[in-house]
Amino acid sequence: MTTHTDGIAPHGGQLINRVATTAEREEFLAQAEYLPRVRLDERATSDLIAIAIGGYSPLKGFMEQEDYEKVVDDMHMVNGLAWSIPVTLPVSEEVAEPLKEGNWVRLDDSDGKFIGVLELTQKYRYNKAHEAINVYRTDDINHPGVRVLYEQGAINLAGPVWLLQRDPHPLFPKYQIDPAESRKLFKEKGWQTIVGFQTRNPIHRAHEYIQKCALEVVDGLFLHPLVGATKSDDIPADVRMRCYEIMLEKYFPKERVILAINPCSMRYAGPREAIFHAILRKNYGCTHFIVGRDHAGVGDYYGTYDGQKIFDEFDPQELGIVPMKFEHAFYCTRTQQMATSKTSPSTKEERIHLSGTKVREMLRRGELPPPEFSRPEVAAELAKAMMQANGN
Repeated sequence: MTTHTDGIAPHGGQLINRVATTAEREEFLAQAEYLPRVRLDERATSDLIAIAIGGYSPLKGFMEQEDYEKVVDDMHMVNGLAWSIPVTLPVSEEVAEPLKEGNWVRLDDSDGKFIGVLELTQKYRYNKAHEAINVYRTDDINHPGVRVLYEQGAINLAGPVWLLQRDPHPLFPKYQIDPAESRKLFKEKGWQTIVGFQTRNPIHRAHEYIQKCALEVVDGLFLHPLVGATKSDDIPADVRMRCYEIMLEKYFPKERVILAINPCSMRYAGPREAIFHAILRKNYGCTHFIVGRDHAGVGDYYGTYDGQKIFDEFDPQELGIVPMKFEHAFYCTRTQQMATSKTSPSTKEERIHLSGTKVREMLRRGELPPPEFSRPEVAAELAKAMMQANGN
């Protein structure tokens, strides 16, 4: 566990470290064949990693029943700390039945590799419908987060975890910057105010505009795209990362931006996930967090600015990170620049903004989005990836 000494305090006051030491790792590996096994899916693996590196501080493991129920019901843990998304390890009844509380459990990734251990303190049933309605605001099976919830096991395993070792990311090793390292980088750069930006989509002009608006009032931008599990029709992480690299090379001041990967998976929980994303960036050392339109939303399940309004339900001190709330940005043909309804007198017809769905449709047809929506180099990269995906 790392005690906070510089910059913004991690959530709960201490940055958690649950990566095993060499000696601990060897001890666990020696028991590998004797421990009962649980195989993790992609989300559970990314949650294990996020816990271990301190991204989910103050969590040291998967939530016990009391914390789980309190978080689902009122977005706080039993100790009163604000927390909006339950972090659990669901398994089937068949997997849970032989496991004994008080014993160690071996955690394997989806390939069967031994990657961590769980000290099983509890196993408990939970109400999926109740979690769906409270966390996702819907029990519609077509919602991607609700679908995952309804398809997962009926029993949650709880207790502290250890990650055996922190491996370099297979695709983006140079952008794997964990919370202890990001905090160190911010200090080295002399940044006292840092704004975090969450995205699962390729960067476009509206993103660029709100990032640069934020950069006008803080010292640095922590561009933190999510590279864990997303919906099957989202743009792949490697394509998105190439787009960010292009943007930083050509259109941003290099000394004021750090690009790093967020190893977590998407929940698509809209407002609650906006709070979750803010707390995560606080643990990475950010003092501010950008919240745009329909943050972490999907389809029409959430209101356009519900992800911003939910911050008003918390005392600012209990979150400890400042939300920077931005309106929907667009290119204004009247003023010939990026703007929002706060700064532009334009009519609806004078505003150019495209949804991600529309952009994907254009790219599939071999059309490039207009320069008012996307920088041409980024549009070309997306078009190339789309052609390759279609076998052209």
